[in-house]
Amino acid sequence: MSQSLSNRLSAETSPYLLQHAGNPVHWQPWDEQTLTLARQENRPILLSIGYSACHWCHVMAHESFEDEDVAAVMNRLFVNIKVDREERPDLDQIYQSAHHLLTQRNGGWPLTMFLSPDGTPFFGGTYFPREPRYGLPGFADLCVRVAEAYRDRGEDIAAQAAEIRAALAATVPEPAATTSALDAAPLTAAQALLARAFDPVHGGFGGAPKFPHPTDLAFLLSRNDATARQTALTTLTRMCEGGIYDQIGGGFCRYSVDERWEIPHFEKMLYDNGPLLGLCADAWALSKEAIYARVAEETAAWVMREMQAADGGYYSSLDADSEGEEGKYYVWDRHEVKSLLTPEEWALATRRWGFDGPPNFENHHWHPKLAGELLPDEQDVLESARRKLFAARERRIRPGRDDKVLSSWNGLMIEGMAHAARVFGRTDWLVSAQRAMDCIRKTMWRDGRLLATSRNGRAHLDAYLDDHAFLLAALLELMQAEFRREDLLFAVELADTLLVRFEDQEAGGFFFTAHDHEALIHRPKTGHDNATPAGNGIAAVALQRLGHLLGETSYLGAAERTLRLFWPQIRHSPAGFGGLLRALEEALTPPEIIILRGPAAGMTDWQRALGADPRRLVFALPNGTADLPAILAKPESDHVNAWACRGVTCSAPTADLKELVY
Repeated sequence: MSQSLSNRLSAETSPYLLQHAGNPVHWQPWDEQTLTLARQENRPILLSIGYSACHWCHVMAHESFEDEDVAAVMNRLFVNIKVDREERPDLDQIYQSAHHLLTQRNGGWPLTMFLSPDGTPFFGGTYFPREPRYGLPGFADLCVRVAEAYRDRGEDIAAQAAEIRAALAATVPEPAATTSALDAAPLTAAQALLARAFDPVHGGFGGAPKFPHPTDLAFLLSRNDATARQTALTTLTRMCEGGIYDQIGGGFCRYSVDERWEIPHFEKMLYDNGPLLGLCADAWALSKEAIYARVAEETAAWVMREMQAADGGYYSSLDADSEGEEGKYYVWDRHEVKSLLTPEEWALATRRWGFDGPPNFENHHWHPKLAGELLPDEQDVLESARRKLFAARERRIRPGRDDKVLSSWNGLMIEGMAHAARVFGRTDWLVSAQRAMDCIRKTMWRDGRLLATSRNGRAHLDAYLDDHAFLLAALLELMQAEFRREDLLFAVELADTLLVRFEDQEAGGFFFTAHDHEALIHRPKTGHDNATPAGNGIAAVALQRLGHLLGETSYLGAAERTLRLFWPQIRHSPAGFGGLLRALEEALTPPEIIILRGPAAGMTDWQRALGADPRRLVFALPNGTADLPAILAKPESDHVNAWACRGVTCSAPTADLKELVY
């Protein structure tokens, strides 16, 4: 007889799971207790994966999971498990891949998968409506049919399960039978592929919906090629001008539903805004165009104002919906705008933000974008109008905020904030980034192990490859903005952990989960970027850089083994491998590393002159910096000296800044 269950989500930390704690569905967390029950009773599992800022997750919840009749069917037929994809990206990766294998369609959220008690999927989809529509069956009827298939077609499901497991295993790359020298051919090929996909009118790649692709933009911006850089700059400019960027409050939304970057999917994710903040800083450094400085300023301000906790950690996301409607917080009625502004402000705002054109959002509303030209003497008037609209918007009911702190996404935001702080000389941004890193180190690093997520002082779940790799990259950026010995020590601990707990020392590369992680039906090892960069690519870049900085060959060897494992894939089809391409570029031509020693007061001019070139690393180690590794403990003096190294070759120290500026 089936064991009586109840909804167990009220003890979870995830705001997404807590949103479902009051559902009549007997939701269970993914844990050993739940999985053991399914195996003991031979009950199929209904696995639902989503996240708190997901619009269609909310729709399915309201339609089905809050409905007593639908819940009764689910509770009778399945062990129902709810998962936050942001807390359990390991499960999300596995079952998104399985969904693609089963349906030959791309997945998404909510992800709805039906599993055998051992965790192997046998049917799946994404959103299902309560009643039949959109060519989809009603969810309760679907549940009945799936349960009948599990009961009546056991042999077929078992055979399919074996095929699914084999297909998942085949996605893990194998070492090449023969080794060949790494070369720059994939870099050239990737640039050509991006050039062919580039939209020269609106920027970006492909058509609607259009995503930012920050890893690809970073790759193009780092190329010593005018066309590649212009592709990246055009895309960033169009994004900064469009509605994907919040013209009133700062920050980028997740993607645009159209090819013009005009109307976004309104959720704001931390993982987008960190890399895009860093890219805007680099774009400004290259072009000195004012739009990049403005967007960087406003985005950093938004992050510190709305996304940083009192203890320093960065929150995860803002919802797309408020009051049950997507975008309601962000869009405007033209009469409301006119009533808030002076005639001069209204005339300018109407032209500049597109209020003089037809409504571009539902129900005769407008979402601001940059339209007409702005003259220099109009900037103050527009800023006054923006402040008034911002103040009025602040009085609206705000979208929900997912206030959990994720190690991986904090790594991306810390890196972007610290890099922008270096480029613009902003101490307040640097302090924000340092506070976030200190929070992670204090709350998420315990007894030599990193945890993945924290909320309200409770940190848990073993961290993944991305958590370690993204934080390591962030530490390298922080140390260039201001060297702190504790950051170097943490970087070494993270790098050592990557090698000990994640590296495949036989085949090369890094598994997404640690060697002692919970056993799942598949253990991913991927180099392909998705919404966030691939952990293998970022790990390879960061380990190379730290290896050159410290002269640590074990880090360099692990990075090279990673590149060689993925080399056949990169060489055959480089699209989507932006992180690994960056690692390849620096393997072929290591970045220049400059160590500055001398009085702290004298280093500011050197750091400003050397800039924040992504192809160069600059570490200022003032006199008195204690307990440095021998390779960094250059002699102190009463004036600034610089040591410049590339790979294993270092120049003689110089006290002449002009020798290093190019």
